[in-house]
Amino acid sequence: MTAPNIVWTRIDERLLHGQIRITWGKHTEANLILVANDDAAEGPNAAFMQAGMKASAGGEYAVRFFSIQKTIDVIHKASPKQNIFVLCNNPTDVARLVEGGVPITHCNVGNMHFHEGKRQIAKTVSVDSKDLDAFERMVERGVTCTVQNTPDQNPINVLDLAMDNA
Repeated sequence: MTAPNIVWTRIDERLLHGQIRITWGKHTEANLILVANDDAAEGPNAAFMQAGMKASAGGEYAVRFFSIQKTIDVIHKASPKQNIFVLCNNPTDVARLVEGGVPITHCNVGNMHFHEGKRQIAKTVSVDSKDLDAFERMVERGVTCTVQNTPDQNPINVLDLAMDNA
């Protein structure tokens, strides 16, 4: 069985939106955006969420909406022609994918908004202990986790940022 061709994995709280299509999709040469998110795949507002995200993809990409478990179960059946961009909205979901055998080697951290109980470690990234635990679990499994909003910015290790802004 061939490993799936995962060209990029990104955490973005907003999931699929214009910046993903215009900036990251082109940069990564993805042809399929896989939104790995339980709510978007099968939550009560899934149809509404999917419609908005499909519109954001602009018809340039195939778009799939899978739960975390379905992603783990089917990712290895992907066609070698698929250049897969995996999109999650939090680090816990990415850690679950990695722990479930999805061959992710790098996680790009985009937008993780400030909420009660979180602390800001970069302009667009706020974390809590659950987020940091998920990043640590990924790093233990060989995944590089970096904050980088756009391809022209230098990637910065998320755990270094968290330490510097403790």
